[in-house]
Amino acid sequence: MELFLPSAFVAFMMGISAFVVALLSGVGLGNVWLQVLIWLLLSTLLIVLSRRFLQPRRRQSKIQDAVIAETLTEIPPGKTGRVLYEGNSWQARCDDDKFTILPHQRVYVVRREGTTLIVIPENLLNS
Repeated sequence: MELFLPSAFVAFMMGISAFVVALLSGVGLGNVWLQVLIWLLLSTLLIVLSRRFLQPRRRQSKIQDAVIAETLTEIPPGKTGRVLYEGNSWQARCDDDKFTILPHQRVYVVRREGTTLIVIPENLLNS
């Protein structure tokens, strides 16, 4: 089972379904095709419900407060440019739509929206 199914938890739910069908067959459910049908339906139901309720919480990516980056291109007001952040080039936009940030300026990353970093110029904080 483990070669074909994504996790041991799926096999566990299918095993629970088989156990329930075995109990039902002991009570008088003798038709083999009905047992298979009940097992398929119960397995599917348990897998869907288990994934819905036991799915791990996705971590939201948070940017640490006031992380420093450097602009690679100009960031015009209301538009995006590129910054160097943690060794990678990121798309970035200024948090204030009134400022132009020139290339090779230090900026602070205040948050992330998808794949775009929201930055503020360092001189704005120091003035």
